[in-house]
Amino acid sequence: MSNTSTPALGHLEQEVMEIVWSRNSVTAEDCRAALLAQQPERSIKESTIRTVLRRLEAKGYLAHEVEGRTFIYRAALGRGIVAGRAVKNIIDRFCGGSAEALLVGMVDDRVLDAATLDRLARRIAAVKPEHKR
Repeated sequence: MSNTSTPALGHLEQEVMEIVWSRNSVTAEDCRAALLAQQPERSIKESTIRTVLRRLEAKGYLAHEVEGRTFIYRAALGRGIVAGRAVKNIIDRFCGGSAEALLVGMVDDRVLDAATLDRLARRIAAVKPEHKR
């Protein structure tokens, strides 16, 4: 897997990753219980969760170890890395690879407020010249 390309997450996969990130490690039953606690009316089988966990591992999001006969899953990628790759995908798909086009669009659509823009400007100004592209 390249360092910038990770297969997209489906809705249930995203929910599972949120649980893994918040707990550091989970079993399939831990994950199912957490999902049911969030939405008690939900009907979800443990086998479905096991399948989702295996898919997330195949996509490179999770890793596992075995304790006895139980698989214990942990995140192979941190939340920030996954978010960065998702944004890179959006930039490539919708902005012709231009981060500037994305940011200008966010400013034009008022996604970023003045205080956020000020903080970003200060952080950008503070970047050492050898790190700028």
